[in-house]
Amino acid sequence: MFSNLVVLDLSTVLAGPSVGTFFAELGARVIKVENPKVPDVTRSWKLGSEEPTSSVSAYFSSINYKKEYLQLDLKNNNDYQQFLELVAQADILLSNFKLGDDVKFNIQDTVLRAVNPRLICGKITGFGDESDRVAYDLILQAETGFMSMNGTTESGPVKMPVAFIDVLAAHHLKEALLLALMERSQNGVAKTVTVSLYDAAVASLANQASNYLMEDKIPQRIGSLHPNIAPYGEIFETKDKALITFAIGSDVHFQKLCAFLTIAELIADPKFASNVNRVEHRTELQIILQDKLAHYSSDEVLANMLENNVPCGKIKNLEEVFNNASAKELIRSEEIEGIETKRVTSLAFKWI
Repeated sequence: MFSNLVVLDLSTVLAGPSVGTFFAELGARVIKVENPKVPDVTRSWKLGSEEPTSSVSAYFSSINYKKEYLQLDLKNNNDYQQFLELVAQADILLSNFKLGDDVKFNIQDTVLRAVNPRLICGKITGFGDESDRVAYDLILQAETGFMSMNGTTESGPVKMPVAFIDVLAAHHLKEALLLALMERSQNGVAKTVTVSLYDAAVASLANQASNYLMEDKIPQRIGSLHPNIAPYGEIFETKDKALITFAIGSDVHFQKLCAFLTIAELIADPKFASNVNRVEHRTELQIILQDKLAHYSSDEVLANMLENNVPCGKIKNLEEVFNNASAKELIRSEEIEGIETKRVTSLAFKWI
């Protein structure tokens, strides 16, 4: 799709590089430019099982794919001139520099567009275009409400196990860049688009934000439970010691679950007849359901719920996830600097 597109990826860590990988997977030529003295820091973010002297890590591999790698010191005149030659042929430049680094390296938008007026610039910042505050995903999860909501009353605040805010910011930047490409094709004007991790995080608070903005409801840590739906997120153990969970989003779902567990009397019980009442009495309901589910295997429960279109899932670890044929189809492999690397695709859509 983008076989004629050239992307210069000057970004590091997760958000920016994943945008570069997105375009690479769609056929663009993506050139990742790193400082030879200070390469992308994620090259060094390694598990204890990884080779400590290797220039490639699993983390780095997860968001760098199908790219060309080039080392340039932009403060070195020869390297800088080589960089400008790349700018002259590029369509998009990705970066996540600290405030003022564009001046330090002489890569301001005006300088770059003097070389290539058609260059679209995509930038990731932490707390906005005018902030020099260093930002990592953990700090954004802390300061935008996610950690305060995530976890249980016993655990205290908990971060999500992936750099979730980086992932969200990357998706916003992809959307903005696609719009910028569309506008350039229509009127020839090249835009600069920026996304801050902070804005991406707050913009993703969704129903939790509206619960607060409309009802002054400050979300509390309730584990996997949904504040508005029950049973939804409660964890149950089956006869074979598997863990399953339900997303009972309607009264019909609840009625079908009760029919399977032979507790149809709950359907007419005022404490459980409606979702509002099930939320109020969710602890009592969880005990009743757990007592019944302990007599069934996970396969029995999952098969019946699937047959009756009731949302139910088994809680799986990543070994179980990637034993699934559908997940295997999303794995992408590539050799980088002599290392066989694997990651999941950045394209979750299909062309039909």
